[in-house]
Amino acid sequence: MAGRHFEDFVQGMKSTLGPIAVTEPVLIEFARKYDPQPIHVDPVAAGKGPFGGLIASGWHTASLVMRVLVDSYLPRDAQLASPGIDELRWLRPVRPGDSLGVTVTVLEARRSQSKPDRGLVRTGIEAVNQNGDIVMSLIAMNLFRCRREAE
Repeated sequence: MAGRHFEDFVQGMKSTLGPIAVTEPVLIEFARKYDPQPIHVDPVAAGKGPFGGLIASGWHTASLVMRVLVDSYLPRDAQLASPGIDELRWLRPVRPGDSLGVTVTVLEARRSQSKPDRGLVRTGIEAVNQNGDIVMSLIAMNLFRCRREAE
């Protein structure tokens, strides 16, 4: 994404990224470190739980999506910061063996009034499994450097 700046993010622009493979060893390793609930770390206990087997922590899913965004979407030279996300939803369980794609849609792109060297981009993000089911959605906000000053 070298060379991309705020001006390159146009409302309605859509990108498809991925896929991301979800493996059982990595799912369990992440959960042991950051979200050690039985449904994420113990296959036997998870099999008796509400999902009938191991599922990824939602935070693991979010981290996998973030990695794809950093690798394939966010501009390296123009990314300034993110003031946050809105409407994070984990809609379906992510399981070992799943393959996730990421759909990114620019919802809004507006130049900052107070700092005209940057703009705010609001992006709808959906993680979709191999069956076409949306497993996670969120709205991200990112501040990007502008290529040129406002005229």
